[in-house]
Amino acid sequence: MKDKIIILGGDPNSVNSEIIFKAWKKLNKSLKQKIFLVTNFELFKHQLKILNYNLKLRNIKDLDDNKTDNSLKIINIDINYKIPFKVQKSNASKLVINSLNLAHSLALKNKSIIGIINCAIDKNLLGKSKTGVTEFLARKCNIKNNSEVMLIMNKSLSVCPITTHIDVNQITKKIQPKIIKEKIYTINKWFKKKYGKKPKIGILGLNPHNAEMRKNSIESKIIVPTILRLKKNGINLKGPLVSDTVFINEYKKYDVLVGMYHDQVLAPFKALFGYNAINVTLGLKYLRVSPDHGTATDKIKQKKANPQSLLECIKFISNY
Repeated sequence: MKDKIIILGGDPNSVNSEIIFKAWKKLNKSLKQKIFLVTNFELFKHQLKILNYNLKLRNIKDLDDNKTDNSLKIINIDINYKIPFKVQKSNASKLVINSLNLAHSLALKNKSIIGIINCAIDKNLLGKSKTGVTEFLARKCNIKNNSEVMLIMNKSLSVCPITTHIDVNQITKKIQPKIIKEKIYTINKWFKKKYGKKPKIGILGLNPHNAEMRKNSIESKIIVPTILRLKKNGINLKGPLVSDTVFINEYKKYDVLVGMYHDQVLAPFKALFGYNAINVTLGLKYLRVSPDHGTATDKIKQKKANPQSLLECIKFISNY
């Protein structure tokens, strides 16, 4: 029986401890029993003390702890630190990477795990590649065909960027027919499995006004031919849509909008929905979600952080 949710504390130099506390206070007893937090026990305890938050914590060794009290169960990751919200980069990186590695291992081996939620992480802590958790876990799952998908979603809309955490000047190199097709197939398969329907997918062009569909444009050479091949294979797909107008009203016609790069779809999505969204990675060997926001270092200790996205993650994963 799947009845356990792993939450990773994420970047210690962030509002994560505040958000976890606020979310925990809103959960019912049944949900609290399912949750296991992976972080450094003493650090998390120290941060809550600084925030003047009172919460019963329990340091446990593994997921077999079935004690049914109302405490937050923490699987400890060893690190050294001196200042709670100013953990040295090397130690913060150790905490983040070891937490991800442990969660990955547990999710593969333990059949009682519904999935994992990672709180916000500064990508500089993930090693030299500086990619995000999506790519990190895809590598851990040995995915080599770029079929993993970053899906930002709520009940109204889902969006997906073909390229994720790369610099703008590298985008065109990654817009390839094979990559587009793999990600679209992953989205289509997941929607059919999760919701029992074939999703209506809109795919955006790359350039302003789709480069007026010039013959030598990426739209004409790559995106349009790929769309035609996908439609022949039964995908309910339309495009290329014009990205500077689709989010005014046309987006309501689609289940998923697929853009060519990160901010092309995430910026308008967040403008429309704010914190009402979660980040789901499709194509892994297990379910992984995360709140759709960053570390918010400018809000540390201000007690103003919004826990809605983490609560949406917990709700989504508990009903999966």
